[in-house]
Amino acid sequence: MGKRALIFGASGVTGWSFVNELLNDYPKKNIWEGVVAMTNRPLKQEDSLWPADSRLQIVSGVNLLSGQDEIEKALKDNVKDIKKTTHVYYLAYKASTDMQQELDDAVTMFKRSTIAMDKLSPALEFVVLQTGAKMYGCHLLDNHPTDYIHVPLSEDQPRLKAPYHDSLFYHPQLDWVTEYAKDKKWSWCDTRPDIVIGFVPNQNFYSLATVLGIYLGLYATVEGKGKECPFPGTEKSWAALSNDSSSDMIARQTIHLSLNLPKEMEGEGFNVADAKQPESWSTKWPKLCAYFGLKGTGPGKEDREVRKYINEHIEDWKRMEKEYDLKKGVADSDLTFKGFEYFLMVQFDFDRQYDMTRMYSTPKSNPFTEERTTEQAWGVVFDRMREGRLIPKDSKAN
Repeated sequence: MGKRALIFGASGVTGWSFVNELLNDYPKKNIWEGVVAMTNRPLKQEDSLWPADSRLQIVSGVNLLSGQDEIEKALKDNVKDIKKTTHVYYLAYKASTDMQQELDDAVTMFKRSTIAMDKLSPALEFVVLQTGAKMYGCHLLDNHPTDYIHVPLSEDQPRLKAPYHDSLFYHPQLDWVTEYAKDKKWSWCDTRPDIVIGFVPNQNFYSLATVLGIYLGLYATVEGKGKECPFPGTEKSWAALSNDSSSDMIARQTIHLSLNLPKEMEGEGFNVADAKQPESWSTKWPKLCAYFGLKGTGPGKEDREVRKYINEHIEDWKRMEKEYDLKKGVADSDLTFKGFEYFLMVQFDFDRQYDMTRMYSTPKSNPFTEERTTEQAWGVVFDRMREGRLIPKDSKAN
């Protein structure tokens, strides 16, 4: 019998690619006989840009913060063949400005959804929890530890120490599932992307590729093709090394693990990223700009900020919405974290490159081998943004 996957957070910046890769028969045909995309907000198939496929079911509105019985009933009533679910990919996230509330919600949602699927599907084989680079303290910026956590960042490095340990919801999530899964027949692991480069049709709180696609498309229209586009960061952030994690590669690497992970590696963490070797914005930015017919240069003398430029030219963007029949309100949507790009492109001014050895050697008999370039990773996202009417279709350089 084929496998059946259920993706929590399917319309998010990583979840979208999981559904897409599964419906496109990764890693090969005749593995996946059913794919359930769990989304918070309603999403129509025609708006999703997912293939029109009879194997796909989109289920919206199941509240993972409701009571355990309510969640189980909602899943049982709405998910077809839930008893046959073999793989659960947990990518859901509820952002909050209250850090303690965010932590409590994250732990509760993961616990209740996992318990529900464990009860409802006797066919369950594998559960994946997606964490991230916060495991290594990257989000702490100037306070990120360099004595006991150091580059290249490897999965066997110690956890953050107090007080930072206590404010990161990954830790209680992992502690809980480690204990809960002890006597279960299914296996699990956690995956750790850095900055996620992905397409979202339904908007997302955190999506660097979306805001940069809008920024560069707007810049090319206002300033003109062929113009120089200075990097909107500092000399330090321009040179800092890191590994991009495109959502397509996160999905492929995670699916690979969920189908091939040896039992003795159950519960281990895996860095997931596009390539074994890191890059810096100094090599990536010119390539991103070239997609839009611009010449990407290093930081200029003028203080240039992405969000400020978008706000100053919002009327130009509204004219572009009409001229190119774009989806309205995306550039200044309240569903996005305005300033997120400043955090990632200015304040992330230190090396945080990954050690990708574990991902590219698991399992030894059938290791993951694919790598992607900057052009491949970002270009496909910008292509999807054009197809989804988020940026003008003629904004791509000839």
